[in-house]
Amino acid sequence: MAKTKTAFFCQNCGTQFPKWIGQCTSCKEWNTIVEEVVQKEDKKSWKTDKVAKQANKPLRVSEITQEQELRLDTKDQEFNRVLGGGLVPGSLTLLGGEPGIGKSTLLLQIALKLPYKILYVSGEESQRQIKMRADRIQPKSENCYILTETKTQNIFQQISTIEPDLVVIDSIQTLHSDYIESAAGSISQIRESTAELIKFAKESHTPVILVGHITKDGTIAGPKILEHMVDTVLQFEGDRNYVYRILRSLKNRFGSTAELGIYEMLGSGLREVNNPSEVLISKNDEDLSGTAIAATVEGMRPLLIEIQALVSTAVYGTPQRSATGFNAKRLNMLLAVLEKRAGFKLAAKDVFLNITGGISVDDPATDLAVMAAILSSNADLPIEKGTCFAAEVGLSGEIRPVQRVGQRILEAEKLGFSTIFVSKSNKISLKQTGIQVQKVSKIEDVVGHLFG
Repeated sequence: MAKTKTAFFCQNCGTQFPKWIGQCTSCKEWNTIVEEVVQKEDKKSWKTDKVAKQANKPLRVSEITQEQELRLDTKDQEFNRVLGGGLVPGSLTLLGGEPGIGKSTLLLQIALKLPYKILYVSGEESQRQIKMRADRIQPKSENCYILTETKTQNIFQQISTIEPDLVVIDSIQTLHSDYIESAAGSISQIRESTAELIKFAKESHTPVILVGHITKDGTIAGPKILEHMVDTVLQFEGDRNYVYRILRSLKNRFGSTAELGIYEMLGSGLREVNNPSEVLISKNDEDLSGTAIAATVEGMRPLLIEIQALVSTAVYGTPQRSATGFNAKRLNMLLAVLEKRAGFKLAAKDVFLNITGGISVDDPATDLAVMAAILSSNADLPIEKGTCFAAEVGLSGEIRPVQRVGQRILEAEKLGFSTIFVSKSNKISLKQTGIQVQKVSKIEDVVGHLFG
């Protein structure tokens, strides 16, 4: 009988230690080291019985043939955009998000739409529960197979029988392998199960999508090496009190990480929001102070978002500075610029800032819109309707240029805006537009145009 081997792993970062210690030397967390049983066996490939192993030979760079990889169209424009055009054959995609945010609904919806053969493996729900959700989303689908299984060896047996074009695993924390004796969800099991799926994906050129749980800190549960092993890491986020969900790419070996997908949660599933600018801008007939529209860019997509500000006299001794969806430190910097360069006395006033729609923005081109919203609330004067902003503000009060200003102008024109404020240093190549482009160089110029 083989001797049982054990090792100590950090439950936070996955670092292995020869013995137990109180503090992990890698992530500096306390009391996260646990002992797990590690069984070393000669592992068989998922298809060793069918195909013999072939050793790879080194090739010169000039000898490697470069063929265009045909991506798998998911029939979901938002999902395709975030992935970079679709699923790459043989890739592993990890989708993380809070409980109840809609991860399983999104992947089941994609699986039901595809005309390819899909194997949806669930370790959390029964087949009847998934059937109830599938009937609500799309009643008829002849290509989606549902399997409720947590043992990887049984999953690969069904994969060999069905030979699907796409495999969805919900979730990776529920899987366990016979080669590891520790419990499902442990560091060893997550690492081993993911390694087996990677081997299957690379050898069969079949894309695999994994669902990953997240911790209370918002990071994906399990070892950090899990995110290094996969090709793409997606984050599905949003407030459960709002109907809108945002799909972001945190890592993508086959595309940009700056893309953004927006969905609306309905009773019949998730609806793709192809024009998010109309969603993120409220339709108010009344002129309200403290509101400004910013033209921003997320990846390749231009967006117009509404920024709301409230400036009031500080009730308590220390003025409050609060920002939702915007960097609080950058807000303090912009307030200091208004105080020093424009002469507005805001040091003794509370300032609250909110990006509507529940999204977060880090584009510096929103600086001018933030300032305009603050000045509008401070003076209690509304900004003229049809006005938007796309410029960065420097520490000396100068209006700095931003990238891809042409796309921002065209998006504002498409949504019916009449005036857009940009930096005088921006080189605009557009010849004729139906929108007035107001070029400014200092914050004082903006104040003069808006409030006289």
